[in-house]
Amino acid sequence: MTGPSSPDASSYAYLGPEGTFTEAALLQVPGAGAARRVPASTVNAALDAVRTGSVDAAMVPIENSVEGGVSATLDAIAVGDPLRILREELVPITFVLAARPGATLAAVRRIATHGHAWAQCRTWVDVHVPGAEYFPASSTAAAAYGLGDAAGGDAASRDPSGAGAYDAAICSPLVAERLGLAVLGTDIGDVTDAVTRFVLVGRPDALPPRTGSDKTTLVIPLPEDRPGALMQILDQFAARGVNLSRIESRPTGQFLGDYFFSVDADGHVEDARIADALKGLHRISPGLRFLGSYPRADRRSPAVERHTSDDAFGAADTWLATILRPGPDAAPSEAEAQ
Repeated sequence: MTGPSSPDASSYAYLGPEGTFTEAALLQVPGAGAARRVPASTVNAALDAVRTGSVDAAMVPIENSVEGGVSATLDAIAVGDPLRILREELVPITFVLAARPGATLAAVRRIATHGHAWAQCRTWVDVHVPGAEYFPASSTAAAAYGLGDAAGGDAASRDPSGAGAYDAAICSPLVAERLGLAVLGTDIGDVTDAVTRFVLVGRPDALPPRTGSDKTTLVIPLPEDRPGALMQILDQFAARGVNLSRIESRPTGQFLGDYFFSVDADGHVEDARIADALKGLHRISPGLRFLGSYPRADRRSPAVERHTSDDAFGAADTWLATILRPGPDAAPSEAEAQ
């Protein structure tokens, strides 16, 4: 089987159904358009397909510029059989309010969408559809597909509690057009230029090569809840000149107050400063989980100070070796000089 980081991997899962922003992210991967693409109903289902070998890799959302980390993904990759992030993709997010053909904005009472999309459109909804009730959906596309006969999924828009069907969905313009839905509002996001970051996740294999513009993702369990525990973790990065572009705490689910930290660090594990930081972290938190080093989607290179460069680490190793294993011309030790 071709490795999942290869452009010609044979199969991918993604958070479905068809038309999600996640599928748009997947289609940015070279060769994915010609590969087998399998929509999954949840992030867990997409990642489980990777773990069982049903697919080579899965594309899932991990972070949004408005709402922050996607908890379902952060939690799912932190436990279970190890997975490896192979690449990331950035997708600009634009929302529309869609309904069945013939519907009017005045008639909208219940709106279905994914929780992150709802949070990004609340102000527009409060102004234009005051009092509208939120109906949670597994994805923005799933909400659109549930809009009755026009989307071929009338049953999906029914509330199990018996409260009736929702009558509008917040989704992407592409899926609304694909399903022939009426668009009642365009560009309804509260923040312009919103972006969602997606990651392609595979099974542990060879690392993507270092590019000089990389990111390393880690899961760091908090060893114990005590004063200075987080500072001790952060010091491992600060002392080595490693910038953190994201750090979030997530509950482990074991008991109240038990957390792990999900971290993105600027650099590749083959960078001396990153490798040395990981060794320091492992001493503090042996449960450290390495989720991958991969190219940044924005191709931005980190600023590396001279004393944290690979050359500086190499020179320090060479200097220490002269102390531990002196050559015939090395200066005598204090004991030998007496």
